[in-house]
Amino acid sequence: MNGATTSSSLKVAFSHCVQQVRNYDYHHYLCLLELPTNMRRAGFALRAFNVETSRAMDLTSDPKIGLMRLLWWQEVIDKIYKNKVIEHPTAQALASVISDQKISKSWLKRSVDARINDAQRDASDIYETVEELERYAEDTSSTILYTTLQAGGIRSTAADHAASHIGKASGLLLLIKALPYHANRHQQFSYIPVKVAEKHGLLVKQGGRLEIRTDSRERLSEVVFDMASTANAHLQKARALAESVPKEARSILLPAVPSQVILDSLSRVGFDVFDSRLNRGILGIPPLLFQLKLKWHSWRGVY
Repeated sequence: MNGATTSSSLKVAFSHCVQQVRNYDYHHYLCLLELPTNMRRAGFALRAFNVETSRAMDLTSDPKIGLMRLLWWQEVIDKIYKNKVIEHPTAQALASVISDQKISKSWLKRSVDARINDAQRDASDIYETVEELERYAEDTSSTILYTTLQAGGIRSTAADHAASHIGKASGLLLLIKALPYHANRHQQFSYIPVKVAEKHGLLVKQGGRLEIRTDSRERLSEVVFDMASTANAHLQKARALAESVPKEARSILLPAVPSQVILDSLSRVGFDVFDSRLNRGILGIPPLLFQLKLKWHSWRGVY
């Protein structure tokens, strides 16, 4: 680590990361608390980096400014790997983790590049297939799990495969849960793939371009069920690998638990993403119940 970054400033930087994750990604904050103590700093720095990039477009009504933030993070990664000091707490914490744990640059770049490509889409430029959305979920969610495994010194093909599936499930489900927000922000369901919308009669032509109807909650629920089923399949595949995943990797894969909670919450409301019950507590269930589920999985060493 560059000597210009003092131990006191690093302490502040990591504290900032913890607070960022707690404020904006609470269910993953609780997951990270289940990591072994020696892995938490890396876990929080990597997840805080994800918070910074995932929220970039939501912090402003001007897409150009949001895109500039993402491009800035793209440059930050390059500078960190050139041992340049960045006056930003999350960047400082990330730089420390990269230096100490030798995190691969490619995963971090892949994450930011995916966010940039998504930000550069026109509001009418809808994802064509579920497979495209799965790739976006892997690039943005699975990569955080890959790098956390790497930071923990875990080299396991089974763990990587499980992380891939859990990241895809998590990414897809969080996009599903955020459909009402994005529909309100963009006046369009931009994260519903064209093929799925077409299958359920939600695809229409407006002014010579394809759009997804927002006026049928029943058909939208059918679309959400299809997308959630894809996410569920990924969770099942990840769990099928559990016996082959090293015990020390399983706490890193605990984000499978909140993904299952979202699936269960969606099922209870008939996959109606506009049902207000989805926004209660933590991902639709009471906070104490969520924490008990997480603790139970953590104690048993399963995900």
